[in-house]
Amino acid sequence: MSAYWDRLKELPLRIEDYALERLELDVSSGFHRVSTVIRLRGAGTDGVGEDVSYDTPDHDRLQEAGPVLPLAGEWTLGSFCDHLEGLDLWAAGPAEREASVLYRVWAYESAALDFALRQKGVSLHEELGIEPRPVRFVVSLRLGEPPTMAPLQSRLNAYPALQFKLDPTTDWTPELAAEVAATGAVESLDLKGQYKGSIVDVEPDPELYKLLLMTFPSAWLEDPHTGSAEIDALVEPVRDRVTWDAIIHGVEDITGLPYPPKMVNVKPSRLGGLRSVLAAYAYCEEHGIAMYGGGQFELGPGRGQIQYLASLFHPDGPNDVAPGGYNEPSPGPGLPDSPLPVAVEPVGFRWSA
Repeated sequence: MSAYWDRLKELPLRIEDYALERLELDVSSGFHRVSTVIRLRGAGTDGVGEDVSYDTPDHDRLQEAGPVLPLAGEWTLGSFCDHLEGLDLWAAGPAEREASVLYRVWAYESAALDFALRQKGVSLHEELGIEPRPVRFVVSLRLGEPPTMAPLQSRLNAYPALQFKLDPTTDWTPELAAEVAATGAVESLDLKGQYKGSIVDVEPDPELYKLLLMTFPSAWLEDPHTGSAEIDALVEPVRDRVTWDAIIHGVEDITGLPYPPKMVNVKPSRLGGLRSVLAAYAYCEEHGIAMYGGGQFELGPGRGQIQYLASLFHPDGPNDVAPGGYNEPSPGPGLPDSPLPVAVEPVGFRWSA
């Protein structure tokens, strides 16, 4: 366990009951996003977390079952997390996909952290002894089907200083890639090579890699395909630009990577429990591995919580934690530029929108 967890695990919390709140919104990747806020209540206050499972039926079943888990009682943060491990968080029906199991753990444990801090009357950064700093962010974006400059250009027209993490697909043409590169606004390319059986899978295509490596000579390369001799050979000379995301669920995944990474995406919901997240932060700090954070199209408090963590552990990384307004199909005016000013609330694990 990390020293960070040691500073938090004895926080007391008293839970009287909890509530489930449904959120939904059409977002920029062309789907209807649903999430669920977990609100723990007691001692005159509350604590919130967000279940970011991607499949609407997961949220439907959770709402239909209601707040039936035996969470009431006197706990420490550590004993509550231990108790949670023994509960079936999916009693209303199995998760549509395996990744969602950890997403729900994060929802309850982040709510418990917020709740315990608020009951004590302190903020997360005070309890950890870390000063939050402004958060540099990028905007994650796909260019449509078929891909065009329009989604990128419309955002740059409104917010010229934006930087992006783009999802290249096999139907990118050399002309489109050159036009995108000419903006100078691409910090990283998410190759989706480690996703299996998802709607965003990208087939391994050496020609796409050749195009991207030629056209974007300094961009970070997230989650390249592995196991293809031709792609492995293309990536080998530039592996100092490779970062990892989808396969990172804890320290053991970082140590098990094909080669020591320069940077990884520590995505709290993907790592699940607080102990796993804090252990990953500590390991990367100890071994000189740069970090950044990633979002999951959070609609509620979850987005602020990952911005909060980014402000403490990796404020200068290419954080995929842009304010939620950038996820809308047509982002409106008045959104903050990067870096995001520190907006921690006086108590708890919350970041003001």
